[in-house]
Amino acid sequence: MTARITFDHERVSFNLAKLKRGGENFEVAIIPEKIISYKEKKDSKIPVEELIKSQEIFADVKKGLIAKKENLNQAFGTSDVLEVAKKIIDEGEIQFTQEYRDKLLIEKKNKIIDTIHKKGVDPKTGLPHPTTRIQNAFDEAKIKIDYFKSAEEQIDEIVKKIRVVLPIRFEKLKVWLNIPNTYASRIYGLLSTYGDVLEQAWQNDGGLITTIEIPSGVQEEFFDKINSLSHGQIQSKKIED
Repeated sequence: MTARITFDHERVSFNLAKLKRGGENFEVAIIPEKIISYKEKKDSKIPVEELIKSQEIFADVKKGLIAKKENLNQAFGTSDVLEVAKKIIDEGEIQFTQEYRDKLLIEKKNKIIDTIHKKGVDPKTGLPHPTTRIQNAFDEAKIKIDYFKSAEEQIDEIVKKIRVVLPIRFEKLKVWLNIPNTYASRIYGLLSTYGDVLEQAWQNDGGLITTIEIPSGVQEEFFDKINSLSHGQIQSKKIED
């Protein structure tokens, strides 16, 4: 899927996908949240009818001008609205309103900063960098967010850039846990949200012995969480490689 987001000086009043073909302009009004999921390939199977606000192809959405059927047939070889809409979304420009761009930028930036805070540490101290420090590094390194990539897809490239102004290292920690049966099921569901479960062995009494690998930056939060849920009854130890 190829598309680009435009930042025209003219204020955009609608969230649009637009494509110029055969000298004619074709536009569809889009649902921005769905388009982001579709473009990020989180859900590339979203039906086209769920990506657009109305089953109309416009010559100009703002003016409410519907594209002529003969123009659709000439430009796309069909006047089927959903077929044409998909081509416009896949091949054309995506225009978001300023309001939605601002909202999206803040959400993605905050998610990326939070991920770096949790996964990365200061090489000198071995502790996570405060989010304000990462934010300042973002600004100093003039980081640009890609609207059509997920936060996870952008982390590696962004970390390379902010390392110029902020020393940071991604470290992982292996933890062995012996979870009593009373808490095993509840805590097991939590483990994958913090890291990768490397080994697990369910005991005859319903307890769980497991090894999990987590980012070093989340260890304090992780131990606080599991100890709170188990009232301190989990046995744990860090595994040195």
